[in-house]
Amino acid sequence: MKKIVVMITLFAMMATSVFANGQKEKEKVDDGHFLFGATYMTMNNPFFVYLNEGIKEVVEANGDKLVAFDPALDQAKQIAQIEDMIAQGVDAIFLNPVDYKGIRPALDLAKKAGIPIINVDAPVFDTDLVDCIVASDNYNAGVLVAQDVMKRLGSAKVVLLEHPTAKSAIDRTQSFVDTVKDKPEYEIVARQSSNGQIEQAMPVMENIIQGQPQIDVVMGLNDPTAMGALAALEAAGRSKNVLIYGVDGAPDAKQMVKDGRITATAAQSPIGIGQQASAAAYKILKGQYVDKLILVPITLIDKSNVDQYGTDGWQ
Repeated sequence: MKKIVVMITLFAMMATSVFANGQKEKEKVDDGHFLFGATYMTMNNPFFVYLNEGIKEVVEANGDKLVAFDPALDQAKQIAQIEDMIAQGVDAIFLNPVDYKGIRPALDLAKKAGIPIINVDAPVFDTDLVDCIVASDNYNAGVLVAQDVMKRLGSAKVVLLEHPTAKSAIDRTQSFVDTVKDKPEYEIVARQSSNGQIEQAMPVMENIIQGQPQIDVVMGLNDPTAMGALAALEAAGRSKNVLIYGVDGAPDAKQMVKDGRITATAAQSPIGIGQQASAAAYKILKGQYVDKLILVPITLIDKSNVDQYGTDGWQ
């Protein structure tokens, strides 16, 4: 429990259309280099820190500059950040939206300004307004978790901790539901939002525990959510025999998998997403073809294969 609380504190401190072929190459800024902007739903999650690092690594290797912003889950603030980036004359924007529908006004502004948007991790609703989407195969994450649950348990009472304004999280949760929908022996007894935050998942899970005498499975939309659920279950003395799943493949989560405290995590590659997103951005700026959707595979990591991936870094 103490370790969970320490991690909560650490996470809080960390908050600091296919593009047409032959399009005329965008001119660089006066100093001969590109200026990129980025805004993520929150930096209070190591996943986005490492995603940004993946982008930054490629950008700086090309002698260019990346300016990143943290809206702290505030959609109005994120729109204002994009307005500022447009005013600064950025050449392209990397966007991870707070609200996949609510971000529309900023998309319209960028489109009007002729600034390409590379949508990372969580797709926007109005996909015609972004130039490329680079994301994990989020739908498959929920499928992998549901399949693992069915392999381990013949029946189960399931809790889903979701994030209904993030398309990536929606896909993970919905795919779990789709996979078990014709199997009544797997009953979803609670489904509540935690916004993907460890400190929000804890009280949400505490409330669910009070109302549910039996919980066999908890699926968190990401690893921080799974950790928050674990902390609540352990505090209530009810973690024994509960299968707990996350999505991310964060080092701390993989260590908990290795220790037997979390069942599995559907692992993403934030650095890989960042690198592919930045590569797509350069192609767009050069008028080259890029796929509208680039999906990065997800792998389920459990105790049987966690050593293969290691616990000291992201895959």
